[in-house]
Amino acid sequence: MNTRTIDGAMFAHMLKGGAATLNANRQVVNDLNVFPIPDGDTGDNMSMTIDSGVAALSNDTRDSLSEAASLAAKGMLLGARGNSGVILSRIFSGISRGLEGVETADVTLLGKALESGVNEAYSAVSNPVEGTILTVYKDAVKYAGSRISGDTSIEVFFDDFLRELRRSLDRTPKLLDVLKKAGVVDSGGAGFIYIAEGMKMALNGEDFSSEPVPQVPVKAVDFSAFDENSVLEYGYCTEFLLRLQNRKGNPDSFDLEGFKRYLNDVGDSVVAFREGSIVKAHVHTKRPGDVLNHCQKYGEFLTTKIENMSLQHHELHTEDRFTPRMTKPRKPYGIVSVAAGSGIREMFTSLGCDVVVDGGQCMNPSAEDLISAFSQVNADRIFVYPNNSNIILTARQAASLYEDAEIYIIPSKTIGEGYAAVSMLDTECDDVEQIISEQKEIIAGVVTGIVSQAVRDTEQDGVSVHKDDYIGFVGDSILNSASGKNTALLELSRKLNAADYDIILVVCGENVTPDESDEVYRQFTEAYKPTEIIMIDGRQPVYDYILILE
Repeated sequence: MNTRTIDGAMFAHMLKGGAATLNANRQVVNDLNVFPIPDGDTGDNMSMTIDSGVAALSNDTRDSLSEAASLAAKGMLLGARGNSGVILSRIFSGISRGLEGVETADVTLLGKALESGVNEAYSAVSNPVEGTILTVYKDAVKYAGSRISGDTSIEVFFDDFLRELRRSLDRTPKLLDVLKKAGVVDSGGAGFIYIAEGMKMALNGEDFSSEPVPQVPVKAVDFSAFDENSVLEYGYCTEFLLRLQNRKGNPDSFDLEGFKRYLNDVGDSVVAFREGSIVKAHVHTKRPGDVLNHCQKYGEFLTTKIENMSLQHHELHTEDRFTPRMTKPRKPYGIVSVAAGSGIREMFTSLGCDVVVDGGQCMNPSAEDLISAFSQVNADRIFVYPNNSNIILTARQAASLYEDAEIYIIPSKTIGEGYAAVSMLDTECDDVEQIISEQKEIIAGVVTGIVSQAVRDTEQDGVSVHKDDYIGFVGDSILNSASGKNTALLELSRKLNAADYDIILVVCGENVTPDESDEVYRQFTEAYKPTEIIMIDGRQPVYDYILILE
């Protein structure tokens, strides 16, 4: 083939190919994990992010390249999960900006659009690190762009692009010592190669439909949760994408604020924003039909979703999960935190968090999940505690998309940092900058150690680790390894000089038995007699113990 231009339909087809190929290889990307514990989720995060872009295009058959790229980019911005997912969404956001206003693109314009993706991705990261997906993508764009000539086809451009992606990925261990020590290449860069390979397959007309795309499990409806005698108490969670139509009015003069006022009049938990001629909306209402009829005055629906929240409430109650509803008057400050494990979520709720978003290691929430949480907090200013370094970038992206409150991201990277910061949050001075400064000081004074089981052999930080051992670590540094989880925890506490702290909190994971927890309490009270020992049944996955020292 000798393709000279691509349009919106081809772009959508190529994106679908990229998503399918990445989905088929997402576990390979997950396994490119520096740390020897089961927390590799780069493949999952990137897959869910690009799938959100494909889903945004699924019901749109327009040939305009500008509109297709914009719609896909917006879908990815909302669906972005984890640092790799946010960077991926920013790459496609930049590409969309580079294709703005065009129906088709030749290879020269496509190359310039990909350059816009480089700039957008780098600008989204406060401290860009070379040797990551950023470097791999940048190198490939520069190389392929430098080889464009008057007779270069789109296929040849992608061949050059892929060639340099692979070469740059092979160089990542030379740029990042942590990759070299672990004997792996950058997982985000590897994920992007699968996307590019799938896009090239689609461009060549090759069949990628046989690739095993993961299916979202469909929950069985619990009919007992809403029977013949039930009363609709919670209404319907109603979401839709609306394409504004010229025949129904001028999209340029669409009154988004008036649109939000209408939704708030008929419901609550409203989230609504606009990207070009697309309006994304979410509302909890007892009259979804009225909402859809009203909104159809402005355009036509691309997607709709309506769910009876009585069933959702029943599921949440059954699973002992906390989902607050906006019932209090508007207040000056609100709190949103992210946590995995029902016990940890309960802990943050007891500390005063308005909404606790379900998420953490291996289950990063999307930007849209966080935006939905913001909408449930009826406050002028909202403090957000990601409690995981891989969620901070997503939280910032969500904050940039939300307009109904001032959002402040407190950069908590661990559950320990989030716990300490929320428990000591003081808003009496009403000076946001001072509050944030004090919160950062609190975070700096907390040490969080983790105990988790190794999934492979490794040698790191001078510690020999065997598969199924339990390792104790802080951040990216492994401090000790032992055959038992309790032994690993006690050794870790000694390595961290736990006796120097006033309070020791031990958060027990879902695989810790009551006997093991009791034994930890006995050992710690004997070893650290002057110190207050607090045991918390966190029931979190992945991490057997979280050790918090204050």
